[in-house]
Amino acid sequence: MDFLISSAHAQTAGGGQPGGEFGMLIMLAIFGLIFYFMLYRPQAKRVKEHKNLVTSLSKGDEILTQGGLVGKITKVSEDKDFIEVALNEANNIVVQKTAVSAVLPKGTMKSL
Repeated sequence: MDFLISSAHAQTAGGGQPGGEFGMLIMLAIFGLIFYFMLYRPQAKRVKEHKNLVTSLSKGDEILTQGGLVGKITKVSEDKDFIEVALNEANNIVVQKTAVSAVLPKGTMKSL
């Protein structure tokens, strides 16, 4: 019955690859750089631009909110993070400054 079961032979101990750990560190560093330049850096740039946009809001600016509303700023609260926006002559709303997604060119509301 020996012909049905093959004999197992142990492999001789071989030397490991020299510098295998160093190659893993290089690959990890490359992945870190890819993560930084493709994910973190663009997001940080967008956050910085939005922060500058929010701080530059002033009375009379025409804005677009994240909800899609277009209006003109009528009141800016410096101590709080809220602004009052006139959607038309009859309707005013209060929104957070961070809800503003863009400042529109003057006269945009009249052309809509």
